[in-house]
Amino acid sequence: MSFDRLPRQCFVPPHILKKLLDHADDKVRDSALKTLLITADLRGFRRAVGPIATFLATATGGLRRTIYDGGHTTHLPGKLVGGEGDIGSAHDPHAINAYNGLGDTYNFYKSVYNRNSIDNRGMRLDATVHYGSDYDNAFWNGSQMVFGDGDGQIFNDFTICLDVIGHELTHGVTQHEANLTYQGQPGALNESMSDVFGSLIKQYKAGDTADSADWLIGKGLLVNGGALRSMKAPGEAYKNDPNIGSDPQPGDMKGYVNTEDDNGGVHLNSGIPNRAFYLAASALGGHAWEQAGKIWYAALPTLPENATFQQAADLIHRAAVGIYGANSNQAAAVGDAWAQVGLPPTGTAHLAELAVAAAADSFGNVVDMLADRVVQLVLERVSAQLESNARRPPPRKK
Repeated sequence: MSFDRLPRQCFVPPHILKKLLDHADDKVRDSALKTLLITADLRGFRRAVGPIATFLATATGGLRRTIYDGGHTTHLPGKLVGGEGDIGSAHDPHAINAYNGLGDTYNFYKSVYNRNSIDNRGMRLDATVHYGSDYDNAFWNGSQMVFGDGDGQIFNDFTICLDVIGHELTHGVTQHEANLTYQGQPGALNESMSDVFGSLIKQYKAGDTADSADWLIGKGLLVNGGALRSMKAPGEAYKNDPNIGSDPQPGDMKGYVNTEDDNGGVHLNSGIPNRAFYLAASALGGHAWEQAGKIWYAALPTLPENATFQQAADLIHRAAVGIYGANSNQAAAVGDAWAQVGLPPTGTAHLAELAVAAAADSFGNVVDMLADRVVQLVLERVSAQLESNARRPPPRKK
């Protein structure tokens, strides 16, 4: 079984946290270091238990949320706060924000794309707030959402941004639809898909059009009010910030960053496909989830797990052609958007082999899921047998 393609990075890119290791304030430095160390530990956890945990978190049905309090520890899930329809008595704004954000994300996918939760099978949505001490991040661990409180000096509470919640939960959607390898260009595509739909979830909630949306990711997460990324203008989200420097994201292939850090620059180079989506959505106008979002969502399951940017451009353009026609405004807008970032679609000559590769990836995913399901059934059988043995009266003495 292949576990290493599960999302392994948190919302805040490591280059920002590493920058904070040089901060003059001891608390800021300590919070950044703890966050980096915890993130490193989480990688192994997700690879080992993510797929099985996903099955255990699955429940057929509609919206079903459960919120826990981590109590500033790293033990998951923590103390139960409340469940679906039973969060009103909670006085913790972190818990309420998380509950509402999970609901807004579910409602977006259900209302816009008729998707039933993260796995499209009614997977319940669990979240833990108050994770760790001054933890400067939020993440999806393969089965639930986890939110830190931030350090209060650089980062605010991570439940306050709907696009952060939508971003992380979309890692789960990608996990189930494309299982993009979290390295290099497929990893950057993984991050970009989360930014795209995280932004659309925020826009849908606010009723924004492509023209009125800010296209900023994580706006307000920084104590100074700034954002972490800009889909409209990668590299312009923050400039000469005294704490975290300047935004290093490129907006086209001329600025592509070759690096071994951050799983091959997944949080940096995601700015390139991010800008392609913004350009397409802007050209089409109206609500971005209705046309551009529909095209990107339709293309997601066709992406091979090791998809390059060029393959993504080709397959997303093919999705536009499939939905709206080869001579449509939508196909032209998508093709032009990718061309503006240095990735003009190359036509249909090699799309058949990409389709074969995607089908092979899907088959491999099915095999993995079946194997995980077998493990779950074995565990359930063993558990049931142990319970049966425990209820059985002891043998009578002769």
